[in-house]
Amino acid sequence: MTAETRTELPQATGSCCSPAGSCHDGATEDRAGGVTTVYEVRGMTCGHCEGAVGEEISAIAGVTSVKAVAATGLVTVTSQAALDEDAVRAAVDEAGYELVGRA
Repeated sequence: MTAETRTELPQATGSCCSPAGSCHDGATEDRAGGVTTVYEVRGMTCGHCEGAVGEEISAIAGVTSVKAVAATGLVTVTSQAALDEDAVRAAVDEAGYELVGRA
């Protein structure tokens, strides 16, 4: 018989309302010190739309990643600090879509 080796993986702790982040303002702080915010954007229907929105939001200072999903209308933005919603709105408008607000 061989000895069975178990490796315990660290368990995730907390929730969006833990000290690591807050769900009360629609943004959460990620473990690397960034802020992740989900926005609802109206008008995206395809991959091209996702790319256009992602490109414009990515140009905002401090943004580290953007994931737009046309099927849901949701855009997840990670940034070094909380973003000014007017700047996000202007970027989405520039892409030709409408920012509904935080999801």
